[in-house]
Amino acid sequence: MAGNALKVEESTWDAEILNATELVMVDFWAVWCGPCQMVAPIVDELAEEYAGKLKVRKLNTDENPEIAGRYQVMSIPTIMFFKDGQPVEKLVGARPKRQFKEVIDSLLAKYASTA
Repeated sequence: MAGNALKVEESTWDAEILNATELVMVDFWAVWCGPCQMVAPIVDELAEEYAGKLKVRKLNTDENPEIAGRYQVMSIPTIMFFKDGQPVEKLVGARPKRQFKEVIDSLLAKYASTA
C-alpha cells in the first residue's frame, strides 16, 4: 500500500490522531477488502491534494482490531475524520472521490475559523 497516506497503528494512534491539532482523515481498511482496494488510490490522491491542510492516515483493522472496535468500525472501508482527538465525521463504504472532497472541504471550512 504505497502512497502518501501514512500507516498508523495502536502504538502511534495517540500521537498521530488524538494529539493532532489539525483535521485528520483515517482510512480503516484491510488487505482482503475489495472496496478498500478501490478506495486506496483515492485516499492517496486526497493525501497529496490536501497536503498541509489535512493529515491522512491508514489503519489496518486486522492488525489493530481494538482501535477499530473503539470507534465502532463494523464495515470497511470506513473513513473517519478527527479534530482535536474527537471523531467528527464518518463515511462507510466505497465512494467516489467527489464525495470525499465535499466532506473534506466542508470540514476544513467548518474548522478553519477555530484553527
